[in-house]
Amino acid sequence: MAEDLQLETWDLECERNNREHRTSENGNERLIVRRGQPFTITLHFSGREYQEGVDQLTFHVETGPCPIETSGTRSLFPLSCSLEEAVWSSAVEHQEGTSLTLSISSPPDARIGRYRLTMDAATDHQGSSFSLGEFVLLFNPWCPADSVSLESEEQRVEYVLTQHGQIYQGSKDYIYSIPWNFGQFEDDILDICLQLLDTNPKFLRNQDKDCSRRNSPVYISRVVSAMVNCNDDQGILLGRWDNQYDDGVSPMAWNGSVDILQRWQKYGCQPVRYGQCWVFAAVACTVLRSLGIPTRVVTNYNSAHDTNGNLVIEQYLDENGKLQQGNRELIWNYHCWNESWMTRPDLPGGYDGWQAVDPTPQEKSEGVYCCGPTPVRAVKEGDLKLKYDVKFVFAEVNADVAYLMLQSDMSRKRTTYSSLVGKHISTKSIGRDAKEDITHNYKYPEDSEEERSVFEKAKHQKVYPPSEKGLKVKIKASEGMNNGCDFDVFAVINNNTDTERRCRLMFGARTVTYNGTLGPECGSKDLLNVNLEPYAERVVPLRILYEKYGDCLTQDNMIKVMALLKEHETNEIVLESRNIYVKNPDIKVRILGEPVQKRRLVAELTLKNPLPTPLNGCLFAVEGAGLTEGQKIQELDSPVGPGEDAKVRVEFVPRQSGLRKLVVDFESDKLKGVKGYRNVIIAPLPK
Repeated sequence: MAEDLQLETWDLECERNNREHRTSENGNERLIVRRGQPFTITLHFSGREYQEGVDQLTFHVETGPCPIETSGTRSLFPLSCSLEEAVWSSAVEHQEGTSLTLSISSPPDARIGRYRLTMDAATDHQGSSFSLGEFVLLFNPWCPADSVSLESEEQRVEYVLTQHGQIYQGSKDYIYSIPWNFGQFEDDILDICLQLLDTNPKFLRNQDKDCSRRNSPVYISRVVSAMVNCNDDQGILLGRWDNQYDDGVSPMAWNGSVDILQRWQKYGCQPVRYGQCWVFAAVACTVLRSLGIPTRVVTNYNSAHDTNGNLVIEQYLDENGKLQQGNRELIWNYHCWNESWMTRPDLPGGYDGWQAVDPTPQEKSEGVYCCGPTPVRAVKEGDLKLKYDVKFVFAEVNADVAYLMLQSDMSRKRTTYSSLVGKHISTKSIGRDAKEDITHNYKYPEDSEEERSVFEKAKHQKVYPPSEKGLKVKIKASEGMNNGCDFDVFAVINNNTDTERRCRLMFGARTVTYNGTLGPECGSKDLLNVNLEPYAERVVPLRILYEKYGDCLTQDNMIKVMALLKEHETNEIVLESRNIYVKNPDIKVRILGEPVQKRRLVAELTLKNPLPTPLNGCLFAVEGAGLTEGQKIQELDSPVGPGEDAKVRVEFVPRQSGLRKLVVDFESDKLKGVKGYRNVIIAPLPK
């Protein structure tokens, strides 16, 4: 009778496995692997070596608080001669003396999360059980059978492994990007993302059912969409849009997800104050990439928020053509959401690929503030009844805008415009800091046969623009619309008819937040009698003064300009609006010295005060690999006068070689959320 097999030590080969599973940036202190791909462990026995046919080795893997085989959260599998693809399995890779190296493979549809690994060793029906420790299992875009599989290595690197990105803001006429540190591989982030799953209400209600569904990226992305906002649960971020952020952090001040996620965990899952759409989307991107789901942040310009599902956004004007406050349905200057790549086995064929996932709390979906995953293909084809939330996303990119102007008899004259919303849908390009326009993924070309067919299917009656004949008004902006300066905007009026037209022009400007909420007026002109000769053009300027907009400009730096032309004889109304971005100064980032791994590096940060008044409370916040907490905040001791430079130096030691990004945010009493960044190539430590 052979003596019992005794396990002396074992090695989970963390460094090798994490490298092969592309998780080594999480560190090599523990095993983090991706499903559907084998990993290696080595067992060292004492006394004698493993003998095939004499010894039976059986492995147990368990995840969740109540693992059950029928739920897919527990599996037992013997050591065999070869691996199997569709189930948990193990096979001998190499044997040398009392050391046995073997491979373990998970199925490509395994539940993700923390696992406990146990081995039973039996000889002649007697044996022992050994706990081999824990590992983390993630989704695997590199595995062809995984539901998040991506064919392109460039896409896998960009949408899963890349920790820095660009998020697009501004307006459709002035698109700019801000840098963002997603930081999905930074300290504690993976554990926080797993904790997020264990904090969601579905888990708290039924742990077995929730864990059994963690094999599905559809399910996981829907949970993440709900948990990134705190409206229904112990979610991460509290949204606020009223420019009152003194009891928290302004949404404009964040430049990465890491600080937000760490604060949420540190303070016992209390919501972090405050977020707006790009912050919600960026944090969700971090969580989803961390779990292995390919994800990107996208921005939709002139994004409609349709509250009643009629695909029309109604805007109310007073008798002087001014937008009235309190419109619940708004046109967001831009709105950010995520796209995640996955198959949709829960839907008919043809809807795999990019899915819109929106964690910003706008409307409830199945009773919860979440949105998606919405097949982008379904939005383009007008398939509004598919899961999830296709109609809401369709409205964001296709809704009509109806202006209802109060008349002297207290009735309202309705003027409807199509083709105003869903412009320049943008995301970061693969492998470089450039913009990619993906509008064609969401909608067919304007006025094409395909677009008409989609609108017919969606029961959306498109209102086509008036002919080129008649009255026209356009708004043009001048150069040099810089914060601290006065500047002009222009109403360009055309009479494209053969008769003289007598009109009233109402031309005004108000500060506005990016989600369409109006602020005070900062310029207006009301011309009661504008006579337009046949086929004539007239340009009317409007001066916008810093003394008018400076104190009421929000951190979005947006001014809404609206021109309304009303003909006296026919009461015909022609309206045009445009959002103007008031540009902040650039932050200059200089690197002093040669960037080398594990050597001290100095970055010089400079910003010129563009305002006619001093800046007080000047503060630079810096994000980047190698910075300690004390280095991330740099505060100036004294005010910075008009035209003077705010300047600081930051010393840090980069830990790793390769491309690193320094993300810089500047704040003062009068300049908020000014962002800049600099790519730094860190050379490896010389040998």
